[in-house]
Amino acid sequence: MLALIGGTSLMFADLPPLERERVETPFGVAEVLCGEFLMLMRHQKGLPPHRINFRAQMAALAIRGADRVVAIGSSGSLKKEIPPGSVVIPHDYLSWGDIPSIHDHAIVHIRPEIDPDLQRELARLVPGSIRRGVYVQTRGPRIETVAEVKALARIADVVGMTLASEATLARELDLRFAAICTVDNYANGLGVEMLTYERLLVAAREHREERGEMVRRIVEAMA
Repeated sequence: MLALIGGTSLMFADLPPLERERVETPFGVAEVLCGEFLMLMRHQKGLPPHRINFRAQMAALAIRGADRVVAIGSSGSLKKEIPPGSVVIPHDYLSWGDIPSIHDHAIVHIRPEIDPDLQRELARLVPGSIRRGVYVQTRGPRIETVAEVKALARIADVVGMTLASEATLARELDLRFAAICTVDNYANGLGVEMLTYERLLVAAREHREERGEMVRRIVEAMA
């Protein structure tokens, strides 16, 4: 079963009607929207990125029968040639902070990856998307310093606060995983606008129709 994860970038999008369900997991309770596919909104109850219970959320998707996960998330561009309004389909990721694991009491090594077949399918379904890119996760909730952005731009293309955790947990749970990064701003120091959460909400409202259409195409093709 297909599972979608959404966040700020889908906050105002017109999404398919689904039934809300509370799912008990060994790591806590998570709310999942259920129907012909699953959907999970990562910022449940308004939690900021550093307080999201990623383990409970990803485990809930696995318990409800997901086998493929597509995460859609807001990101900042680390490169001038990737302007706000772009969509990046990352092929790899890294993290500058801790990543949670479901393996607290055993030594288990998984090979983290973004599923190449899902990545190619998403690139086909999202016209005009940038088909490769490296995502770097920072802890949040603060934005990155100008110096950090300069350093991160040497190794990555977009920056956010969620994808590396979700991708790694998905692999631990044997879920195929790929992601769509909506670029809502230039990272700190690259653009002229002051970066605020309110500015991200403005971008989400401005692009709500195209993002709702993107979800519709993905569901029709993959659910």
